[in-house]
Amino acid sequence: MILSDLMIDTSWSLFLDRDGVLNKRIVDGYVKRWEEFIWLPGVLDALKILSGLVGPVIVVSNQQGVGKGIMTEDALVKIHSMLINEVKKQDGRIDAIYYSPHLATSRAFMRKPDVGMGLRARKEFPGIQFRKSVMAGDSLSDMLFGRRLGMKTVFLSGTMHDLRKGHKLIDFNFPDLWTFAETIQSLQSAVRHPQSPISTSPPHHFTISPPSYPHTPNAKS
Repeated sequence: MILSDLMIDTSWSLFLDRDGVLNKRIVDGYVKRWEEFIWLPGVLDALKILSGLVGPVIVVSNQQGVGKGIMTEDALVKIHSMLINEVKKQDGRIDAIYYSPHLATSRAFMRKPDVGMGLRARKEFPGIQFRKSVMAGDSLSDMLFGRRLGMKTVFLSGTMHDLRKGHKLIDFNFPDLWTFAETIQSLQSAVRHPQSPISTSPPHHFTISPPSYPHTPNAKS
């Protein structure tokens, strides 16, 4: 893969993981209420940029805290409703959130790295084409999910161990969502204005009804 392969536009779809991509991941724990949801630096600005550059923006998230009984599904729905509203207030857009409450041991079809949430999104957003989609996440499970669906994969992490371990699954690597968004914006600007240099450094080359639960800006929480 080369940088020009990320020349995406509004005909493309963007799939995002949640914890560790949008918000600070709680190590060995779960975000159980909105007060524990801490945005990562630059994420809201990144979503504002990306919302104007791509088509559907879809969050796909494993949330086995529900399956473990650590948090309720109602609490998770409230967090996602607040998330969508906060992004909207900052002039960004998230079109749907799908989550899997299933335990990792269940090997459920709707749990990443299996592809159920992606297929559900395509069913509900018929314009989605996986060959014109990007999966951005911070785990190898996200990368495998994207690869299985034929998406381009973007690994948002600086962890060299994971980069080396998952190099066959990773098309591009950026340190965070902001850097990814800035790069896409620069690429599109360079197309519109060929004399304008790309300002960001190129990346390393190395997507409510059971069983998947979407939340859209108009969904009732």
